[in-house]
Amino acid sequence: MRGSTLEDLINRTNEKYLENGLALIQKIPTPITPIKMDKEHRHITLAYFEQKSTVDYIGVVQGIPVCFDAKECAVDTFSLQNIHAHQVKFMEEFEKQGGIAFFLIYYTAKDLFYYLPYEMLRYFWDRAQEGGRKSFRYEELNPDYLLPKKSGVLVPYLEIMKKDLEDRE
Repeated sequence: MRGSTLEDLINRTNEKYLENGLALIQKIPTPITPIKMDKEHRHITLAYFEQKSTVDYIGVVQGIPVCFDAKECAVDTFSLQNIHAHQVKFMEEFEKQGGIAFFLIYYTAKDLFYYLPYEMLRYFWDRAQEGGRKSFRYEELNPDYLLPKKSGVLVPYLEIMKKDLEDRE
């Protein structure tokens, strides 16, 4: 990744998808309320998040509504504390409306991107709610959902999204 944030990589990927007419995906800004400004009133020096945001990205891919969230994970165990109940609820409602919801997880130590379908997240989420482990291990993931290394596309999630759609049929 070398200096680029996960968000930058996804934003650049989305621009490329848009240029190629493949998808229209927009980053959802996190709403904040400024508390303190600098003397010139040009920069916010203190603020708080207004409300819980739902997902990081929302849009449409070839006529299919899509929403997803991006997370980084430095170790092989992903803590479900990184995901909030309102996000899971939003994704559930989104899928009920015929959309596709997923998480893109960047495993920084492995330098790998993983596409976690909502259904798979739901399995781990429900397990935690029922008193099971509050995380999932990398080994538990389906290797078919690892993003391929591809030249020209930084975070090539569309191919895996297509596989997700096929697996649902």
